Amino acid sequence: MKKIIFAALFVFLVTGGLFAQRKITMKMASPVPENTPWGQYLNEIASEWRRITNGEIELIIYHNGIAGSEEAVVRNLKVNQIQAAVLSTFGLYEIIPEIMTLSCPLLIRDDDELDLVLSGLKPELEAKINSKGFFTLAWARVGWVKIFSKAPVFTPADLKRQRLGTNGEQAEFNQAFKTMGFQMIPVARNDILIALNGGMVDAVYESPIAVGGLQIFGLAKNMASINIAPFMGGIIFNQRAWRSVPEKYKSQLITATQRLESELDVSIRSLEEDMIKTMGNYGLKVNQLSPAQEQLWYDEMGRAMPTLVGTVFDRGIYTRIETILRDYRNRRR
Repeated sequence: MKKIIFAALFVFLVTGGLFAQRKITMKMASPVPENTPWGQYLNEIASEWRRITNGEIELIIYHNGIAGSEEAVVRNLKVNQIQAAVLSTFGLYEIIPEIMTLSCPLLIRDDDELDLVLSGLKPELEAKINSKGFFTLAWARVGWVKIFSKAPVFTPADLKRQRLGTNGEQAEFNQAFKTMGFQMIPVARNDILIALNGGMVDAVYESPIAVGGLQIFGLAKNMASINIAPFMGGIIFNQRAWRSVPEKYKSQLITATQRLESELDVSIRSLEEDMIKTMGNYGLKVNQLSPAQEQLWYDEMGRAMPTLVGTVFDRGIYTRIETILRDYRNRRR
């Protein structure tokens, strides 16, 4: 009898030890190069999670878009082939289309307005994402979209005289510009330099960080100072993966990730400013718009909005954003 009890106790201790040491491995896809603030941020998250859980949770980051397009990544999230992903506005669109309204051209105009809108809308947007079988862990900026062109652009009329290269994946964004009457030329992102060099297009809209990385400023040597639209990024888990995280760790993991998120926001703003300065050293000219010229852009977009709201951009989210910004701008006057 003693032998049986001893054997049972031995099995319990051994198997208990095994379970205590079990390791949860999660694969996270990211479209961003590892040698960027975003890549560093993700590596730090993986390190923090390993530390907090004493190695029980291992995040493996697939940087540089090697996991495929954002559309493919969302599909793989749904079937748990990957457990987490960094998604830009376009990837989040695959989950909730209304997210694209945050990047409606010329609606949100600067970082202060973006902070205000996000503070008001993030809980609602997260609830919508989570209701689709996901868990929103964090948000962060990707940067501001600006106009880069061969000839200077100060007003909408300046840009309408140039052929504007567009990425086919940015359907909603493209439709907004098309509605405003711009000459839209479809160009794959990897072919932008060829199109600019060959005269197929004269201008593009991109973030300064992307323009610097792709060396677009060597041909499109003018940047209009106006912010066209913000783009966001989010870290999304599928619910199955998030449920597998032991409850005792969840609050610590969220806190650590959100602390790093705040640090990333500062890094992205700094990187964008530094990139513009660096490109300036190599010939980029920043064309500073006057308040009157900026107002021409806002008026142009305003005339297009009745056609776009409720079709291209979600009416409910647009109305919420517009109300937040109107109150904020009225207080500043």
